[in-house]
Amino acid sequence: MVLEGIWTSLTTWTFYALIPCLLTDTAAFLPAPQNLSVHSTNMKHLLTWSPVILPGETVYYFVEYQGEYESLYMSHIWIPSSWCSPTEGPECDVTDDITATVPYNLRVSATLGSQSSAWSTLKHPFNRNSTILTPPRMEVTKDGFHLVIEVEDLGPQFEFLVAYWRREPGAKEHIKEVRSGGSPVLLETMQPGVTYCVRAQTRVKAIRRYSAFSQVECVEVQGESLPLALALFAFVGFMLILVVVPFSIWKMGQLLRYSCCPMVVLPDTLKITSSSQKLIICRREEVDACSMVVLSSEELFRTWI
Repeated sequence: MVLEGIWTSLTTWTFYALIPCLLTDTAAFLPAPQNLSVHSTNMKHLLTWSPVILPGETVYYFVEYQGEYESLYMSHIWIPSSWCSPTEGPECDVTDDITATVPYNLRVSATLGSQSSAWSTLKHPFNRNSTILTPPRMEVTKDGFHLVIEVEDLGPQFEFLVAYWRREPGAKEHIKEVRSGGSPVLLETMQPGVTYCVRAQTRVKAIRRYSAFSQVECVEVQGESLPLALALFAFVGFMLILVVVPFSIWKMGQLLRYSCCPMVVLPDTLKITSSSQKLIICRREEVDACSMVVLSSEELFRTWI
């Protein structure tokens, strides 16, 4: 009986002695963040969680990730996020940390002073190929007779496929690849009086996926095929070209001809006119049968003149 009483007293004393320690540990215990999830749109990945709320206290969070390489070849190490270690808000942009199309594990821990919670891990690994791709915002305009489109700039990983066509029965749809957004792109020279329609979709080669097409936008150029004055000027210009160009070529040929190879014309005083006096040259065997006409110097001078 005496031993039993001593044992009961010792147990009771030990229990009361440990109560302060238990209360201290319970008060100091920091819960881990809950409800981790990744919201990904157009290759922008945002990790969110339920905040740890302690009245009058500011809780900070640390975020770490582990890709396929770290899991398989680096002994399951965890790498702190480049933007969220630590962070005050219950979210973290992990876009720059997710650099490959492989599964990524993500985890979050809360800290308060020297206290740290346990790590809370994303239930299912995240792969960026599950991102939601939305149709691009676009602006379709007309610059004179030119059909122009400008799509929003979503980043260097994004390309765009633009489809455009005439709104008429049996019209063919044309596809144009736009390598980047943020700058105007010429699609086609429009014909007046014809309505052109355009739609676009995004493409990300890194994940081999496309978005849906955007809403169709249509524009129209009013007027006739060519204004009357413009047609008249075009006709006059064409006729001038037909007349002026051949004449210019002929004139240039004449100038080059007379500049390089001028024609020598003898003065009239040097031309020999018909005269009753002729000089007959005979062969030697016929010398005796021919008579040489010898002109005096006075007759020669008069004949030359």
